[in-house]
Amino acid sequence: MGIGVSIFFLTVGAILKFAIDPDVLGSAVHIDIIGVIFMIVGAAGLLISFFLLSRRGEISDTEVPHRENHPPTI
Repeated sequence: MGIGVSIFFLTVGAILKFAIDPDVLGSAVHIDIIGVIFMIVGAAGLLISFFLLSRRGEISDTEVPHRENHPPTI
């Protein structure tokens, strides 16, 4: 899940939690709880995305052997 999808989940979760009446679908479905779950999933995805993004720039300590530029042999 990328940063954009995580922000989308956070936004949808906040809308479901704070902007919609909890009893809009009846007492069997709790929209506010679904919103909280979406916000938790979005926050977790955002943290994981930032963690993986910070690791993307690391360089390993292994040495790459030097290759000379030779024309390909036929």
